[in-house]
Amino acid sequence: MKRGNAFDPNCPTRLVLDRIGDKWSVLVVLALLDGPQRFTTLRNMINGVTPKVLTQTLRAMAGDGLLTRRVFAEVPPRVEYELTPLGRTLRTPIQAITDWAEENVNEVMAAREAALKE
Repeated sequence: MKRGNAFDPNCPTRLVLDRIGDKWSVLVVLALLDGPQRFTTLRNMINGVTPKVLTQTLRAMAGDGLLTRRVFAEVPPRVEYELTPLGRTLRTPIQAITDWAEENVNEVMAAREAALKE
């Protein structure tokens, strides 16, 4: 299969970048790195995400083959989300970006504050 070209506006690579570059998708990947999680656990881990946005994000990621949704036949029903093998390949790049952000947050915030004063 031909490799994509992110600089081509008609290339579907941009759709993939939109998905994996979305902050909620990044946080879902980070939350699922240690294994399957239930919706409520994910919502609590990803503080600030609304249930609606989390649901939309999980559905989109499942549709892109990045995670699976498993429903258990229990009362009440239990649903777990887990990264697929493809989704697990995001560990290294997302962890690297997260580490960079955590290490440089103070410098970035100082630059933003300085820019606002100009």
